[in-house]
Amino acid sequence: MTANNGSELFIVDNSDETWKALHYLAEWTEISSAFDIATGYFEVGSLLALDGKWQKLDKIRILMGDEVTQRTRAALLTGVRDRALKQLDNSIEQQKQTNDFLEGVPGIVEAIRSGKIECRVYNKKKFHAKAYITHSRLAVVGSSALVGSSNFTLPGLTNNVELNVQLRREVEQLQAWYDAHWDEAVDVSEDVLKTIERHVLPYQPFDVYAKALQQYFKNLEMTAGTWEKTQSRVYKELDQYQKEGYEALMGIAKRFGGAFLCDGVGLGKTFIGLMLIERLVVHDRKNVLLIVPKSGRKPVWEAALKRYLPDLVGDFSKLVIINHTDLQRGGDWNDKLARLKQNADAIVIDEAHHFRNPGLRGLGAGMPSRYWRMFDLAENKPMYLLTATPINNQLIDLQHMIELFSRRQPDYFKDSLGIHSLAGHFRTMEKDLAKRTGEAIELQSELPGLEAGELLAQDQLFRTLVVQRSRAYVRESQKQQGGKLAIFPERAPPQVAAYSVKKTYGKLLQLLEEAFSKANPLFTLPMYFPLAYYKGSEQVDPLTENRQKQVVGLIRTLFLKRFESSPQAFEFSCEQLMLKLLAFMMKHSTMAGEKRILERWRLQHADLIGYVKQQQLDLFGGEDPEEADEDIVPDEMLDDVQELDRNEYRVEEMLAETVLDLDQVAKFLDELRQFKPSHDDKLRALISLMKTDPVLKKHKVIRAWGGAIRATDLAANDHGLRSGCRAAGARAQRRYQAWRYLQ
Repeated sequence: MTANNGSELFIVDNSDETWKALHYLAEWTEISSAFDIATGYFEVGSLLALDGKWQKLDKIRILMGDEVTQRTRAALLTGVRDRALKQLDNSIEQQKQTNDFLEGVPGIVEAIRSGKIECRVYNKKKFHAKAYITHSRLAVVGSSALVGSSNFTLPGLTNNVELNVQLRREVEQLQAWYDAHWDEAVDVSEDVLKTIERHVLPYQPFDVYAKALQQYFKNLEMTAGTWEKTQSRVYKELDQYQKEGYEALMGIAKRFGGAFLCDGVGLGKTFIGLMLIERLVVHDRKNVLLIVPKSGRKPVWEAALKRYLPDLVGDFSKLVIINHTDLQRGGDWNDKLARLKQNADAIVIDEAHHFRNPGLRGLGAGMPSRYWRMFDLAENKPMYLLTATPINNQLIDLQHMIELFSRRQPDYFKDSLGIHSLAGHFRTMEKDLAKRTGEAIELQSELPGLEAGELLAQDQLFRTLVVQRSRAYVRESQKQQGGKLAIFPERAPPQVAAYSVKKTYGKLLQLLEEAFSKANPLFTLPMYFPLAYYKGSEQVDPLTENRQKQVVGLIRTLFLKRFESSPQAFEFSCEQLMLKLLAFMMKHSTMAGEKRILERWRLQHADLIGYVKQQQLDLFGGEDPEEADEDIVPDEMLDDVQELDRNEYRVEEMLAETVLDLDQVAKFLDELRQFKPSHDDKLRALISLMKTDPVLKKHKVIRAWGGAIRATDLAANDHGLRSGCRAAGARAQRRYQAWRYLQ
């Protein structure tokens, strides 16, 4: 203690062996009813040092933070709170060195359980405060406060040289500050209780015996490597490059909490995913959540699991499979997702690029997007993200997916990779990409493939988190390992077959000619050219406006190319455009009149909508009965529509133009529904070529995932091909449908 003569300044700095901050608090317990404590850290040793004293108080409130590093609010549980609890846990371990039976700790446990001691964590900003407000039972004494640098830890109250000053006249203001921050803090009393209870719970003799056996036989347990070679069902099915990919993913996720598998199509991502699941469930005995697209759940994942890991398919398995779209369901699914969040130990996501767009966070009564549901679900869980396209349109796509496991903590990779800001890192990459392409980032409608690939290949973050191999790598790997070589299709010189577009399309060709002959040809497509309807006050960048205009022109051109390709390709394009236009209408029809127009259009074209829905189910799979009740517009398509501000855009005019576009698409689809394969002159030319060409006559295979179909075994017409695919199974039939649409 230090006091200046003639002064009211009262200092406690722990320098006097007979008077420390601990003694100050001990004396106040004799006359106080409550303590309000603000501290960067809380250690159990501080209360143990006051044992026999703090029990005289009626209430103790402890408001703590994290002095070491700033955490975002979104990362509360993995940042401030967990660090505070870890600090508390470590302090109890230290107490065991001198207090074998942790005498005094059960009393603290009981006080927290009864509410006598309350603990909260302030997580809005970095919290450095250290203050001890003591409330005397004697009105003549009143409240006092010790404010300075002492944390509520044993060293902070006894050994460290601190600077603490007693306040009296300012206590009322200090109390108001404390109460305001207390109200904004998060209650962690239950977590503190669990942390402390673990150290003082009584153990039965059998528990001690079992723990002793575990330690004794620890070195005799089967290692992961031995298990893979002797017990795993999937490991023996993997090629060497797949084993390398699996091992790399396990190592990356262990270090960073997440990893990406981005091998190209046809290199066996599903098998590596199966190996991950088997390792996590069977060997590591973890609960795994597998999240997949609905269209690939039965034909891909469930089929593969039944074949290779049948024990994991069932009601009592440690593996749970849900669809991407399940994340946006309400009702009972809210409770189910809460249980999955609590019980799942790891998450595997197929087609993870569907989570590249954060969308709306859904604060208040709003429904959060699929991304934010996943963000909430993935907390404290290692993630394995499978996708052939980690970046679709922008580099920031990858950033958003990384943030699912980095928890949007800017400096997550600071210590490991020297990246102080993840967002800043991607902004730097975008600027670098702009220099390489000579275009401003905001003007790029699509990510330049070659330049972006070169940039990512040189990026340390990408190389660290992503496992990605090419077909050339796979071939070389198999040569070096002496394994069987993978066979990939080689392009042959194109065969020219003459056919007539007019014979194929007939009336449809006339409809298209009339559409292109209009003053505003074919589609207006306002959703792709919103700046044409801009009414805001800011100056519009002419380059950006021209780029949007070019996008609309490009879509029209691509439509013509699809038209020339085949009726099926054009029909598929019309269906996709109809869905996107409907998604735009659904997102922006907020006024009662707009909703009526949308509903009337859907009722007028109910038959067409039903036809398109059936086409989608036939193409992407539709064995699940509950799919029939879902809206025709996929959730991910709605998520991708950016809602426009009516104060800045003439949204009502855009909706009117969109209805006209929908009418035009409906005319095309109504005509296409009447189309028969026998009308397709291109198909007839193809069949003729397959019959007469000396090579194709003997070697012609249409290969599907579910099996191969030799065209020589089938009738040489579209019906024969379709029937053959049906005979090979539903999987082959869907692949055949895809082949038809892509011709």
